[in-house]
Amino acid sequence: MLGLSGPGLITFLAGLWLIPIPVTFFGYTMYDLYDPEGRPFITTELELLAQYDVIVVGAGSAGAVITNRLSEVKEWNVLLLEAGVDEPEMISNAPALAAYLQLSPVDWQYKTEPMPTACLGLEGGRSNWPRGKVLGGSSVLNYMLYVRGNRRDYDQWEEMGNPGWGYDNVLHYFKKSEDNRNPYLAYSPYHSSGGYLTVQESPWRTPLATAFVEAGEQLGYINQDINGESQTGFMVAQGTIRRGSRCSTARAFLRPIRLRPNLHVAIQAHVTKVNVDPVSKRAWGVTAFIGGRSRVILASKEIILSAGAISSPQLLMLSGIGPKDHLTEMGIPVIQDAPVGENLQDHIGYGGLAFTVDQPVTLVSPRYENLEAALDYSLYGDGPITVLGGVETLAFVHSKYSNVSLDWPDVQFHLIPASVASDGGVTLRHALGVSDYMWNSVYKELSYRDTYTALPVLLRPKSKGLIRLRSAHPFVHPYIYPNYLAHPDDVAVLVEGIKIALAHSVTPAMQQFGVHLHAKPYPQCVQFGPFTDNYWACCARHYTSTIYHPVGTCKMGPVSDPESVVDSRLRVIGIHNLRVADASIMPKLVSGNTNVPVIMIGEKASDMIKQDWGIPINPIEPPPPPKTTHV
Repeated sequence: MLGLSGPGLITFLAGLWLIPIPVTFFGYTMYDLYDPEGRPFITTELELLAQYDVIVVGAGSAGAVITNRLSEVKEWNVLLLEAGVDEPEMISNAPALAAYLQLSPVDWQYKTEPMPTACLGLEGGRSNWPRGKVLGGSSVLNYMLYVRGNRRDYDQWEEMGNPGWGYDNVLHYFKKSEDNRNPYLAYSPYHSSGGYLTVQESPWRTPLATAFVEAGEQLGYINQDINGESQTGFMVAQGTIRRGSRCSTARAFLRPIRLRPNLHVAIQAHVTKVNVDPVSKRAWGVTAFIGGRSRVILASKEIILSAGAISSPQLLMLSGIGPKDHLTEMGIPVIQDAPVGENLQDHIGYGGLAFTVDQPVTLVSPRYENLEAALDYSLYGDGPITVLGGVETLAFVHSKYSNVSLDWPDVQFHLIPASVASDGGVTLRHALGVSDYMWNSVYKELSYRDTYTALPVLLRPKSKGLIRLRSAHPFVHPYIYPNYLAHPDDVAVLVEGIKIALAHSVTPAMQQFGVHLHAKPYPQCVQFGPFTDNYWACCARHYTSTIYHPVGTCKMGPVSDPESVVDSRLRVIGIHNLRVADASIMPKLVSGNTNVPVIMIGEKASDMIKQDWGIPINPIEPPPPPKTTHV
């Protein structure tokens, strides 16, 4: 059939393992043949109406949810505007290939500004901040980890003057979305099944996944559901995947509703301004760049910004809502003086903690970028390509600075059976932004070797940053100043996290695999002495890894709080008919990955909007049983 036979055919077949996974013929391009939800119907420029009842800006983790729930109101015409394109099937569906989407056309490709306290060993002293420019937003680029955060996070939100945002209230909205397909969790009082968002473990795992958990138990932690009654402990990760493939919010919430006649979805529609009457301060429409021209679309009821923690504050400032002095400097007429862009928070970790393993049990590229792995994935939804961005196990632990009795851990671990060098430096080191100097002096020698990474994450950083406009032109990326590790307490907690990772590595469970720390010193840090606290602090300041969780730039809070941008019903303070519903409204960063909390925000925002317009909603479920105290 191919014009080959005998030795020639054998040589051809044997060479197939060299084909990189992202371009292999057996990629998941045929998924839609048996996916019950086909792609959304895209509204063309000519089909767009002049006016809608509701306009949602941004089709990400919150925007897709809000679009689904508000279009349930048959009397409302709903428009969803997304600056990016539809999901690319082959790579985005494959969980283990998440890093391949970074720096791609579906990534906004933001970068932070250089700072003196962190990211010193990254390219240009900058951190890559991938954000999804695509239907599904960052849920198309992320590592799919299903983590809700800690109950105290949400109780703290409520204590800060946000009624209705305590844990007992938001739990309902986590469960509303969820379709958990692991029976031992689906029937617990903290989980549910039947929602739009599929949640399950990867169907395949390395031997290290179990060892990671066993090692945690040997350190005194329990193996438990980190999204359940208590958070402290270790767990094989659950993710937003379905049949071994990524379940983005576009796939979960938009595809099932594509036939609703009151819904329009426009892609490559870049909103450049929210139009607000300067006298009445009522938002009446948006200006969007669609089809090569600027167009104004009216909204009779609501405009909801769900453009994310970078784009939502940028769009507010471009529209005249933001810090007065900054807008004046940019030449933008001030409609509402507001602390937009402040309160920026993000999860960071030390990304350089690599360990060698003396057994072939890790995700080394040549071993798994082959025909067998591609066939397992494309035919059965199984195999190593289904691993959640490479992350197999999650843990929440206490540093010595944390009150153990509160069950509010301050360090999270992502345990990954691979390292920055597992693909020989082809893709991962560029996605993670590792500089050539750091690569060549420390990590290059690990290329294609069996390694794993223990990534300690600072859960509640005290350092805060800000976002400011670089230009009044809407297509110019804003300045991002994350201010990582500016507070000394953040450095101290992260160093303790590194020490816990080292203790984890020498447990019997890990030593059965011949684990050793990759101890090649950072040339920039040797003056502090090997493996001292100051040495590890220096390392963390050089290999500072974002966990891709920027939040807080449109802070939710009471009107009496001068830092608040939106109130507890997510209405922009001082502006009528305009809300923000995405990660930017978080007053404090949650203690865990942010994708699922943002989906929860979308669910809760939808009910609040319906309530405010007199639309009946389903009653809130009763809270779960009282939390018990473990002795």
